[in-house]
Amino acid sequence: MELNTDTCYQALLAHDRRFDGVFFVGVASTGIYCRPVCTAKMPKRENCTFHRSASSAERAGFRPCLRCRPELAPGNAQIDAFSRLAAAAASRIEDGALIDGGVEDLAADLGVSGRHLRRVVEQEFGVTPVELAQTSRLLLAKRLLTDTDLPVIEVAFASGFSSLRRFNALFKERYRLNPTGLRKVRAAARETESLVCEIGYCPPLDWNGLLDFLRGRLCRGVEAIEGDRYLRTIAIQPINSAAVAKGWISVTAAEGRDALRVEVSVSLAPVLRQVLAAVKRVFDLAARPRQIAAHLGALAEARPGLRVPGAFDGFEMAVRAILGQQVSVAGAATLAGRFVQAFGEPVVTPFSGLTHLSPTASRIAAVDPAELVALGILASRAKSIVALAPAVSEGRLSLRPGRDVERTMVKLRELPGLGEWTAQYIAMRALGWPDAFPHTDLGIRKALGDPGPKRILEIAEAWRPWRSYATMHLWKSLEEKQ
Repeated sequence: MELNTDTCYQALLAHDRRFDGVFFVGVASTGIYCRPVCTAKMPKRENCTFHRSASSAERAGFRPCLRCRPELAPGNAQIDAFSRLAAAAASRIEDGALIDGGVEDLAADLGVSGRHLRRVVEQEFGVTPVELAQTSRLLLAKRLLTDTDLPVIEVAFASGFSSLRRFNALFKERYRLNPTGLRKVRAAARETESLVCEIGYCPPLDWNGLLDFLRGRLCRGVEAIEGDRYLRTIAIQPINSAAVAKGWISVTAAEGRDALRVEVSVSLAPVLRQVLAAVKRVFDLAARPRQIAAHLGALAEARPGLRVPGAFDGFEMAVRAILGQQVSVAGAATLAGRFVQAFGEPVVTPFSGLTHLSPTASRIAAVDPAELVALGILASRAKSIVALAPAVSEGRLSLRPGRDVERTMVKLRELPGLGEWTAQYIAMRALGWPDAFPHTDLGIRKALGDPGPKRILEIAEAWRPWRSYATMHLWKSLEEKQ
């Protein structure tokens, strides 16, 4: 995106939240960069430079503001990327893609050349992929130093640094402050068995709408909702480690702020960056709801903050989609609960509703379809799940955001029993594709007055490229009519 300096300064004067995460301001008189919503003394126009990303501001020599904390900006500006490739690369980098591999590896995984990836990222964010990764690691480290009591060495490793010496040197070079020095200016230490972070978003956010959608589709034992709090178990293999980090998270709306409060068990500290990135995906915190609602028009008027819930695990979501074929939401949830109890690894948590980890693709690849049928799953769907599992576990099919959506959907349709509805639903939630549209869905058909499939697609053309959001609004409108 091109930044208009006059517009940016006017947004800064107004502390306009709509620009939070869209740009950052570097202040020459202090050497600090801030979010446009920062409440510090307003800088003079001639002292301001505007940057598309935190990485760009740091590249220019500015260090992050301790008051407005740029690491909490919604999406760190990557969400307005015009290029889906740049956005996908930024998301993968945020997950730690460059920790155990290089730019060429990431480029190959995204299906492009390294040269092209570097060019796209630099054009979109004003920095190289390596600089983007470096800033991501440093900002996560700053957050951990400020918000948790983790020892500095654990902060370094959790942020993606393989060397404490390198972490200390880079932190001091970039922020002109030792990590231990930052600890001295933060609040008093708290003794806890969990870590607490906040993730900002652009308002509005229909938190209750998100919980309502997830409540009806919970994988019992893996997920739970208590009041206004979402809970789930997680297992992630840290980069450069054979051990799997296992634990739990709790997500609530932060009081009085446009942010979600994420509590994470200490056992997940080594994979905190991946956990936080997953939370952003699941609650669709990268969305620009006003832009989307304006495009959808009357369809979105009642709930402009409605989001498209994503997935912590693509395989889990795909199984859930298969179980939901031509059955009620409640019926699919019952089957999903049985599936978890039968094949998920038991785990101990402080919450009675969290008892198991989600079954892995490698575990299900070894299952006989008859074992699934014994749970009440139709034989045709059992066959689909058992065919899906080895494709995912062996790497022939990736269900992570950032992949080639059309190619992935073709591979999904090639599996037995996976038709257009299932492929579109998986693209919508597991792949994070904003323009997925399961047009054969019964709920969509009813919400639109029962037209034929061809007419439904014609109506939906006006909603491109946000048909996934249109789908959510159609489902919600039907729910409110019933």
